[in-house]
This record gives sequence, C-alpha cells and structure tokens, in this order.
Amino acid sequence: MNTFDLFQLKGQVALITGGGRGIGFQIAEALSDAGCAIALCSRKLEACEDAAQALTSKGVNAQAYQCDLGNEEDINQVMNDVLEDFGRIDILVNNSGTTWGANVEDMPLEAWEKVMRVNVTGTFLMSQAVGRKMIEQKSGKIINIASAAGLKAEPPEVLNAIGYSTSKAAVAHFTKDLARKWAQHGVYVNAIAPGFFPTKMTRVVLEQNGDAITEKNPLNRIGDENAIKGTALLLAANASDFITGQILSVDGGSTL
Repeated sequence: MNTFDLFQLKGQVALITGGGRGIGFQIAEALSDAGCAIALCSRKLEACEDAAQALTSKGVNAQAYQCDLGNEEDINQVMNDVLEDFGRIDILVNNSGTTWGANVEDMPLEAWEKVMRVNVTGTFLMSQAVGRKMIEQKSGKIINIASAAGLKAEPPEVLNAIGYSTSKAAVAHFTKDLARKWAQHGVYVNAIAPGFFPTKMTRVVLEQNGDAITEKNPLNRIGDENAIKGTALLLAANASDFITGQILSVDGGSTL
C-alpha cells in the first residue's frame, strides 16, 4: 500500500459539530480534501449552510443541519437525518463549544451550567448517539476537540474562563475513558487539544493579550488556518489505526 493511501477518506462520511466556522470548518476542509463527504451541524444553521455551500462549490458532497448540542432530541434527529441523507457515519468530530469569561467569584451558576451542557454533555450525547451506529457497523473514528486550556492552568490575565478550562479537561478524560470502553467495538476515540487560534471564541482574548501569548509560545506564534488540518486528517484516517485514547496538542508547544 502506498503510504498516502492511508490518509484517503473516499466513500466515508464525517459529521462535524460546530462546522460552520473556525476550527470546525478547517477540519471539514481537510477531511473533504481527502475525499470525505461532510455533514455539518450547529445551533446556528445559517453558518453551516454557508460552509456547506462553500464545500459544495468545490465538488464536495456536503449538507447542513441545525442542532442544539445540549438537546438530546436534536442530536438524535440530526443523526437520523444524516443517516438518511448519507447512509452512514464513519467519523464524528465533536467540535462545538462555548465559553464564558468571568472571575471565578463572579461567575453565575447559569453560565457554568451552559458551558458544561454544551462542551461536556453535548460531547457525551453526540458520541453516545453516533457511537451506537459505529458499534453496530464495528468501525468508527471519534475526534473530540479538547483544549490546551484543559491541560494547564492559565493566569487570569491570559484566560479567565474556569468553566471552559474545566469542561475541556473533562473532554480529555472522557476521550480516554470512552476509547477504553469502545476499543473492543473497533471504535477509535482521540482528541485534539488546540492552543490559541484566531476564532470567534478567542477574538477578545487575542485582542487583549495576543502579543503576550505569542511571545510566550515556544514557536512564537498562534495557530493559523492550516495548523490543525493534518492532525485531524491523521486521526480520521486509517493512518491512525493503532492510535486511540490520545490527546494530541496542537499548540506550538504552549503546554510544554
């Protein structure tokens, strides 16, 4: 087998949550470049429709769906719709996430619960729903998007969002535990832990602290639009068929 064949995804289908923009869309581009059909979902349908149209214009089979990741009925409906439209789900990317910046002593309970509902409960519910199908077909790749913030504690002047960092630490352990449980079914579960990338979620932090964050990064930069694509493709493809339960940091060395 040619080594590059290990990275081909022709005939496969990926469901990407939060795929309408930012890291989610970058992953969609990477997987579609390898021949994968793409299903995008998020709470904001319009963003996913625009992203799906951008992919379709390049010849990709792509569809958009609306889904509240904290709503189990929404998740089950989206999974059923994707199966009806594409026939299968080979790859799940749990990318949707939210954050809330506040001093710990001032953070409202509803803010904490919102972050946990989307980042942790949503990842669980979507993995559970799609995982049932993957267990049935005895194959599947799940990629969770954790965060460098869940692997280290940042000072408040860099990142003051304890709900977000705690939720991403939970996603990292969920990844390991789920990988151990589902290895017997041929379902691989890994996570990517991005450092700072220019996204809607990080815009304010980078505007306020971007120079300091860049200066402290061992590679002296933040992520760009291509930095995460190779890692995502690796974990989605047969090239990672002896890798499960791993958290791969894509952070320029910031967690060293």
